[in-house]
Amino acid sequence: MKKLLSILTATIVLSACGGNERSVDDLIAEGKLETLRAKKSEVSNQQKQIETNIRKLDSAIALQSGEEKLPLVNTITAKFQKFNHFLELQGDVETNQNVLVYPEMAGTLQRVYVKDGDNVRKGQTLAVIDDGGMGSQVAQLKTQAELARTTYERRKRLWDQKIGSEIDFLSAKSNYEAAQNSVDQASSQLGKSIIRAPFSGIIDDVIKDQGTVVSPGPGSEVFRIVNLSDMYITVDVPETYLGDVAKGKEAIVYFPVLRDSITTQIRETGNFIKPSNRSFSVEIPVPNKDGKIKPNLTAKVSLNDYTSEEAILIPSSIISENAEGEQFVYLAETQNSENEAVAKRTIITTGKTQGGQIEVLTGIPNGSHVIKEGARTVKDGQKVKIKN
Repeated sequence: MKKLLSILTATIVLSACGGNERSVDDLIAEGKLETLRAKKSEVSNQQKQIETNIRKLDSAIALQSGEEKLPLVNTITAKFQKFNHFLELQGDVETNQNVLVYPEMAGTLQRVYVKDGDNVRKGQTLAVIDDGGMGSQVAQLKTQAELARTTYERRKRLWDQKIGSEIDFLSAKSNYEAAQNSVDQASSQLGKSIIRAPFSGIIDDVIKDQGTVVSPGPGSEVFRIVNLSDMYITVDVPETYLGDVAKGKEAIVYFPVLRDSITTQIRETGNFIKPSNRSFSVEIPVPNKDGKIKPNLTAKVSLNDYTSEEAILIPSSIISENAEGEQFVYLAETQNSENEAVAKRTIITTGKTQGGQIEVLTGIPNGSHVIKEGARTVKDGQKVKIKN
């Protein structure tokens, strides 16, 4: 091409010199600005015409010699692979063990044994309320009950030997039972002065300080206790997925705030379709070994609703659509040693999409070479050259 350009340029220069036109050097020596500009415009037009002629000659030479330039494309090989599709939903972390602990009796909060963040066991003493002398009363009742028990046992031994009257025996028995009931009732009441952990968990908040007067009822909560080990997420799944989302299927939970995700399984699916939104509930357990996950934390939930062990996947961006609404791609067929092939348009049917990839149900055999880059510029039956 460069050689041809030199020949054509030389021809133009010689023609200019051989005619009546003045040379460029003469015009420069004359120094007239308008004349120089006019000459530059003339030469530029001549250069454009030369370049146009060169392109035409290149095209004709390539066509005659069989060295026609082919469109460059990249291909991907369609192979069977496992495909998991996920239904994406949103939910909040929940726990059934997130409660406020209230006092069961009125009195002064005498001792508080825990602080915020403490791990506690079920039944552990958290605080003690001043019993107002009820402990002494219980001790006295126990003494009276012990005397009643001794009297009853003696009357019983005598009665078993047919000694004494029946009324004395029954009276001693009644007195003992009444005394024991009084002890039980008083002990139960005294037990309310001790605030215990209803389950194992973490003290999230100590609401009342030591020395505060408390009483049963709203506004008198003393602690908030949370169990972070038994947490879950409940999401509403549209009823159209009733046959696809089932117990035991994989679930991926992503926490945007933590920038972390966990993989778990569906623990339970609801047996009731909610009329308000035509959905059913799905419960997903949330393992929380490091304790970072908190109740009410927002999460994105991906539920596995479809799996294919032998799926053909291609980028959805390379699919085109014809006037009839059919989807198609181009396959590169009959490759030779010089990476040349023929683009063949093939109609396909597609399935589910996940992350920019789409499953092809029909139209692309396993092992086919699908044109990826350059798919929008080729035509059916056109020769192409594969870059990769």
